[in-house]
Amino acid sequence: MTLLTVPFDVHARIVYNGAYPMQDFLSTVILLFIVIDPVGLAPMIQGMLKKYSPAQQKAILTRELVFALSLLLLFFFSGKFLLNLLGLEPSTLSISGGILLFLVALGMVFPAKDMLSSSGRADGKDEPFIVPIAMPLMAGPSSLSIIMLHASQTPDSISQMTYAGAIVTAWFLSGMVLFIAQKFLRLLGEKGTIALERMMGMVLIMISVQMFMNGLAGYGVK
Repeated sequence: MTLLTVPFDVHARIVYNGAYPMQDFLSTVILLFIVIDPVGLAPMIQGMLKKYSPAQQKAILTRELVFALSLLLLFFFSGKFLLNLLGLEPSTLSISGGILLFLVALGMVFPAKDMLSSSGRADGKDEPFIVPIAMPLMAGPSSLSIIMLHASQTPDSISQMTYAGAIVTAWFLSGMVLFIAQKFLRLLGEKGTIALERMMGMVLIMISVQMFMNGLAGYGVK
């Protein structure tokens, strides 16, 4: 039985014999990749690490990527417990996550309007350690809220492990982009990078609106 109403309605489930469908797996990977936004993070992270040697940069980035993955998986596997502890409904998380995604997307399409940016997050003098690269840049409020929402909707252990695989896949692809950031950004050029990020922002706006509407539907609002 298909419950999807739009191609990127990644919060509806197609459940067949308890299996997590491939379409949802791919949609989740794409969504998390866009939300993590490694293309947008690459110039910022490169700016933070430029004073270190290439070997140090690789070591720092590897460490921060491991921290980010640990945080993403922690919030996924403890998502149901946290929701129950806080007394939150999945629909509430869908609405709040949609609002957060919308704000992130606005910042991608209109950088001057980035409502979630922090003026001091990229100019610290100390070596980055968890903050700000692992959190909140990679494992930020938007990605964590999406992961917690999915954690509350995965019906069985097979679905959980498949979704965890989607998290790892999105993280791995994001890490690859960050590791080849210098060559990647040089290939795209400044205008190409801006264009790509804005295009991803437009897609994210559509996803965020659908998340918000899904949350309202959970409360019976049509």
